Amino acid sequence: MTARARLDPDPFDPAAELAELTRDAAGDGAVVSFIGLARDATKSGEPVKTLVLEHHPRLTAKSLEDIASDALERFAVSHVRVVHRCGDLMPGEPIVFAAASSPHRRAAFEAADYLMDRLKTEAVFWKREEGPSGSRWIEPTEADYADRGRWE
Repeated sequence: MTARARLDPDPFDPAAELAELTRDAAGDGAVVSFIGLARDATKSGEPVKTLVLEHHPRLTAKSLEDIASDALERFAVSHVRVVHRCGDLMPGEPIVFAAASSPHRRAAFEAADYLMDRLKTEAVFWKREEGPSGSRWIEPTEADYADRGRWE
């Protein structure tokens, strides 16, 4: 059983991450993955030129590792993988890859869902959208916290 988390300032290939996890998951019956992409518009529809994910190298990496480890302990999964970008992202670029493998599908689905709910609300990042009308800080929404609350 493994829980791996990586903070990456460079673009990553979700297909390569999935292929590696699938190889690690030999013998499991399920692999579930999620890929989050940088949006090209704000919630109000204004264009976004850049998504900036500021971070603290040690604290942010530790938060990702803790979330991945917690998922491995909580669910009947064999492997958990999290890759999260930091720095400046262009619209359409992958921000996050979260995945789990397990002997049966339900645990893998639940672990992937749990990973994203925790990453959205607890990963140590300061997020900002930049566009033609300026910059706007992004905070988790009430819905994000409600989703996270399902796991308590």
